[in-house]
Amino acid sequence: MPGAGKAASSKGRGLAGKPRRLRAATAFLTLVPTWIVVLVVYVGTMIWSIQLSFTSSRMLPTANYVGVEQYRRLFATARWIVSLQNLVIFGVLFIAGCIVIGTLLAISLDRKVRFENAFRTIFLYPYAMSFIVTGLVWQWLMNPELGIQTTMRALGWTSFTFDWVVDRNLAIYAVVLSGLWQSSGLVMVLMLAGLRGVDGEIWRAARVDGIPTWRIYVSIVLPQLGPSLATAVTLLAMGVVKTYDLVVALTNGGPGSASEVPAKFIMDNLFGRQNLGLATAASTVMLITVLAILAPYAYAQSMRARRARGAV
Repeated sequence: MPGAGKAASSKGRGLAGKPRRLRAATAFLTLVPTWIVVLVVYVGTMIWSIQLSFTSSRMLPTANYVGVEQYRRLFATARWIVSLQNLVIFGVLFIAGCIVIGTLLAISLDRKVRFENAFRTIFLYPYAMSFIVTGLVWQWLMNPELGIQTTMRALGWTSFTFDWVVDRNLAIYAVVLSGLWQSSGLVMVLMLAGLRGVDGEIWRAARVDGIPTWRIYVSIVLPQLGPSLATAVTLLAMGVVKTYDLVVALTNGGPGSASEVPAKFIMDNLFGRQNLGLATAASTVMLITVLAILAPYAYAQSMRARRARGAV
């Protein structure tokens, strides 16, 4: 009967819906501890740190609120201003250099060269090292008493100099050079993955039309690598903001404060000078910087997802 069929069908849907709701409830209950950890450990400590930046806390936290006094002191400190300038220099040169070098390496490997796997491993290997190891390696290489300078002078080039780590004007560029050596391989892998995803018909059509290879890359291929480029820039920018161990291992912020960066300034004030209020004010500024970096990327991702849903 039609009525009985409809009743049985609705009853079946109800029975099928119960396991689905049960699975959803189980998944929610499983994630509850994780959300509690996120809210308490991450969000909670973040809010607590911001709150401390408005107090006069020194060695131990206090509830003596002083408004924005810590921020005034922060931006009146010459060492903090130098660290911000160094962060800009390092960030611009590091990101641009990694993108250029990594893209050129990816294009070279995309030509199906012999021993591609070996070259890819060699170029990516530095990224497997920690920044501490990278800093120590380059500190030795640029040490005027032990490294490349001494070796070249022993070979007869007595005027050769490569002492960037002890030169106030070049110390921050020594940090840039060591960072490029380590992270260019990451960009190479990301860009190579994008290059391998380009439709082969584009290459065949371009060759039939007689378009030079360099023009194919510049005008056709590279514009299609937007997602790979955005991922690389975001990862590199996050690395720039939290740069600490590379500077400590390579120059320790010196000579003087020539290669000081915000992360080292924060750690020195937190543990060395025991100035909790100033350290948390500096960390809050860096948090805002990170959010400013992530916000455009997150917005672009959401807009791309909306367009994709609209297309479907």
